[in-house]
Amino acid sequence: MNVKSLLKELLLPLAVLLLLTLLFRNTDLDMQITRHFYHSGEGWIYAEQWFWMLLYKRGMIPGFLLGLVALLCLCLAWKLPKLRRQWRSYLLLVLLLLIGPGLLVNSLFKDNWGRTRPKHVIEFGGHLPFIKIWDRGERGVNKSFPSGHASIGFYTIAPFFVLRRRRKRLARLFLFGGTVYGLLMGCGRIAQGAHFPSDVVWAWGMVYLSGLLLCYLLKPEEPTEAHLRPPALT
Repeated sequence: MNVKSLLKELLLPLAVLLLLTLLFRNTDLDMQITRHFYHSGEGWIYAEQWFWMLLYKRGMIPGFLLGLVALLCLCLAWKLPKLRRQWRSYLLLVLLLLIGPGLLVNSLFKDNWGRTRPKHVIEFGGHLPFIKIWDRGERGVNKSFPSGHASIGFYTIAPFFVLRRRRKRLARLFLFGGTVYGLLMGCGRIAQGAHFPSDVVWAWGMVYLSGLLLCYLLKPEEPTEAHLRPPALT
């Protein structure tokens, strides 16, 4: 990774994540944004709207389909030379789904960090105190940080990591489109009282940084000779 790529792909996103985190921690922004979705007399007034319910129930399908297609292509790479050349790309897509939304977001953090969901916070009719981003709460009980639904939406940026050197315009389109889709998923969960905006921001951060790390390790931009088989998945 050259200096220009390092600045654009790693340091700039990290700086944005850091600045947003400082903003959320040192202001009332999380609560201010979330208040727009809550009415003291009616509760979460947008929670049952059809669009947010559609995203909640069906919004994860595109991400899972992308991962499933990548897994199928990875398996077929053993037999088909055309697919074999790009086995690193397929492996990256599969591993990013498992590591980003799977291991990091849902297993390590969501199940263990203990941040209170908005609907359980005292200010929104609940009985628990508000917890700022990156402060820990009671493990296994509160699962606000980060947003699982948003993370699987953000996973649709995954093709960016395998195309960013070969087809830059298409790669940027996936990065932009996947980010917008994940934000919509996250907005739906905020509207339903399940997550704060900062939970959504860090869902993106964990998926993006995981993808960048896998790029560094797997180097998907380097095609494999057709006569060479990918290593066995054992």
